[in-house]
Amino acid sequence: MEQKIKDTLLGLGADVCGIAGVDKFAEAPEGFHPTDIYKDCKSVVVYALGLPKGLTKVSPRIVYQHLNGISRNQLDYIGIAGGMAIEALGGVAVPLPCDGPYDYWDSEKMEGRGILSMRHAALLAGVGCMGKNTLIINKKFGSMINIGAILTNLDLHSDPPHENICIENCRLCLDACPPKALDGTTVNQKLCRQTAYSTNARGWEICECNRCRILCPRASGL
Repeated sequence: MEQKIKDTLLGLGADVCGIAGVDKFAEAPEGFHPTDIYKDCKSVVVYALGLPKGLTKVSPRIVYQHLNGISRNQLDYIGIAGGMAIEALGGVAVPLPCDGPYDYWDSEKMEGRGILSMRHAALLAGVGCMGKNTLIINKKFGSMINIGAILTNLDLHSDPPHENICIENCRLCLDACPPKALDGTTVNQKLCRQTAYSTNARGWEICECNRCRILCPRASGL
């Protein structure tokens, strides 16, 4: 069953797929546990899309910003199709938005939380390890991945953890962050958002900074 589901998601265009049993989410904050979303959830199927390495070579303002958004849309489409496939196997599936919309917002801290942390779901499902930049790093695709997830009532076997490939003494992402929003464990979202995002004169959303992602020595995998 696990392999059928993975093969289906990979066939729909995902580059990586892993599974985490709901028991692995014991440390999820209250309100952000998979069973807070779907009470009968027993497993979380996590999948990811790689981004072209060339996006690390150009200004993030237009090309990276636009294609990163398209990647997230594609993840949601894969989630819908993958959910239908899981239900064809006899389960119930709840595809989640890979980014927004979400409800949690602390306006003072400018801190948002997705209804499920995709990064932590990916960590628990063996899709990647957590970097000091607080991004998931995959052995093949590095930090250039976006993540989606599907909740299901199927009781599936969990995948083993991904090896830790974040270089122990490396500080490139920490030192390169213009507002010093990273401490190696968490990110100050207010400092990050105020630096990384804006709009241009035309009114388009613009990404001004993605240094923590593209300067990582593992940005494009091993």
